Formats: sequence, structure tokens, C-alpha cells
Amino acid sequence: AREVDAPAVLARPVPAGDPARSYVLAALAALARSVIDVLPDLTVIGITGSSGKTSTKDLVAALLAPSGPTVAPPGSFNNELGHPWTALRCDGATRHLVLELSARGPGHVAALCATAPPRIGVVLNVGSAHLGEFGSRAAIAAAKGELVAALPHAASGGVAVLNADDPAVAAMATRTAARVVTVGRCHGADVRAAAVTLDAAGRPRFRLLTPLGAVAVALRGHGEHWVGNALAAAAVALECGVGFDAVAAGLAAAVPTSRWRMEVSDRPDGVRVVNDAYNANPESVRAALGALRRMSAAGTSRGRRSWAVLGEMGELGDFAPAAHAEIGRLAAESGVDHLVVVGEGARPLHDAALSAGSRDSVLVADVRAAVALLSEAVRPGDIVLVKASRAVGLERVAQALLDVGTDRAEHGSGS
Repeated sequence: AREVDAPAVLARPVPAGDPARSYVLAALAALARSVIDVLPDLTVIGITGSSGKTSTKDLVAALLAPSGPTVAPPGSFNNELGHPWTALRCDGATRHLVLELSARGPGHVAALCATAPPRIGVVLNVGSAHLGEFGSRAAIAAAKGELVAALPHAASGGVAVLNADDPAVAAMATRTAARVVTVGRCHGADVRAAAVTLDAAGRPRFRLLTPLGAVAVALRGHGEHWVGNALAAAAVALECGVGFDAVAAGLAAAVPTSRWRMEVSDRPDGVRVVNDAYNANPESVRAALGALRRMSAAGTSRGRRSWAVLGEMGELGDFAPAAHAEIGRLAAESGVDHLVVVGEGARPLHDAALSAGSRDSVLVADVRAAVALLSEAVRPGDIVLVKASRAVGLERVAQALLDVGTDRAEHGSGS
């Protein structure tokens, strides 16, 4: 052990389910709050939503970092452990603390806000993630709205950034005393995207419209859902005093930093692997399939075939069969050339795709079977999307495909 000239807690690892765990987490939260309370120049930004939290957090941090020391969690470190751990990384020089707030039930977001009270709160969307735990979208909306309810009054600098395109989020304006800034594509939004298009790689282009000006923006993330993330990030940066030109330049320069979220890699033989395997819910799978459709359409003249490798979407409870069936129908209707469904839990997706006329849907037992099939069937120039909930581990499929491509490039394909 060594002496530390700062508040500190020494604790042994406590397994989940152990009653002592709650005391350790409570102590960690209290310690984090004590640090936040003595940093008067710190602006805390909280971000929540059913999807897009991590990507938006990364964008916000990238836009704010040039204007002062900024702390943000790695990956999705967003719960009762990751939240205070991140806050404790702040010191007297830190100017921005960017946090994402997750919830598995009522009161979770409010508790995280008590640990590190945000001045600016962002609600991205209300979707189906954790629907099995909450029971309804209304309950999810109530939980996400705990963030804006915790914000300070507008006279004290509180700002709620709300997605005007999502009615459940827009309605949260009535739950806060903070000043409301809206973002979205609708004409009434304060920070708006117009003329949205996707390039051949599925990267969004749009015109950013704000009270401070308008500018064309080209994002480096893949998928149309990045537009909403970028609008929220722009609104936060502008509220924190970042200049309009710097915001536009920062959006164009920002690259995705968290792993397995529409992570695009090209093999030497031209196979493109889109690893979006960190997590999945119906909304994010829909967005990923849209990006796949755009990428594959751009390569039609070169014979590029599209593959969607999809696994189970977790935490949907009784809603799971219908949600998977909906995605199966969407995959069939979107024109995906080959659908590989991994695991028995995703069988309704496979069955619905076949019923909807999918030309090629195959159900395989596990990751190993998916890798074996794809290693033999994928050919140069194809594009492969890999997506499922984290527990399925489909990132191993993406990595195996990249490894196969490397081996073939080094030793020759044998053909």
C-alpha cells in the first residue's frame, strides 16, 4: 500500500449478490459526489437514451476536449460502478465531465444524477432496449426522464437537450425546470439537420442548422442514426461555449472511438466487415440494416453481396418473439442477399424472414457454426454486418472473418 494525498477508499472485490456490494457502491458514490462538489468550474453533462449513448458521449467529449480538460468514461462504463469511477477521475483542472446514464429500472438514472449532478442533460430516444425489465415504453420514458427532472433551474444554468423527433422525449420538456434545447430533423428544432444523405460507405451528410449559422457536415461514422447523435453533441458543445465553426469542424473530424459499434474494416480481398456486435435492440438493428443496404447498393456494379449475421436481442422479455419476427421481416424486405441467424433464441427472426420471402436465411447453432459457414461462403467484395446483444458474442464472428482474410492474403487463397 502507499499513501495517497486525496480522498480514497480501499475495498476488496465484492461479488454480485453479496449484501456488502451495495455498501461499497454507496461509499463509492458518496466519494465521487464529494469530489464533484468541490470543483466549481466543472460542467457535468449527462446523456441517456435507449440507444446511441456511447457514440454520443464520444462525440461530445471530442467536441469539448479542445476547449478544456475533459473526462469521459471508456466504452459503456455507465452504471452504478462506472459512473462514480469516471467522476473520480476529475481534478481541479477538469472543465467537462461527460457521462452516460444507463437504467435497468425506475430510480436508476436519478441515483446516478445524485452521484454527479449534471448541469446539461441529453435524452436521445425512448426505444425497446430493456423492455422486458421495464414492461412498457411508458415506463422506459419515465426512467429516462429522471435525468431532465434532476437538472437545475434555467436561472442556474440548467439545460435539457431533447430529441424533438421522438414524441416521448419531446414530452419530457414538462418534467424539467431547465431551459429546453430541441434537436432533430423537424422544422421546429433549435439544432436541426436538413438534406440528409448517405455516401457510398453509409456515412451521413447533412446541413447543420443552428441559431448561430448553417454549414454542411460530413460525418465519419457509418449509419443514418449518427445524425441524431451529432445533433445532440453539437447542441451540448454550443451550450458549453464552443464556437460554431469549431463545432462543425469537430463533427467532421470525429472518429468512432468505442469498439464494436458500426466498426468498419476492409479485408485485403475487398470483403468489408461491419462489426456492430456490442449490443442490439430493435431500433439499432433497424439502423444497422439501413446502413448495410446503402453500403451494398453502392457496390452493386462490382457484384458486392450483402450478409446480415444477426443474433438474439436480449432483455426484451415477453416482447422478444414479436420483436425478432419484426426484424426478420425487415431483413427480408430490405433486400439482404444472405441472412445468417445465430442461436435458438433468434429463431423467430429466421422464421419470419423465410415467411416474408427471404431468398437465403440460414439458422446456425452458435458462433462456431456461423464462422464455419461464412469462412467458406463469403467471397471477395462482399459486405458482412454482424449484430446481436452483447451476451451472444458475435464480435468473435467479425474477428474470425478478418483473421481469415489476413491468412489468405499472407498465404494465398489457393484458387
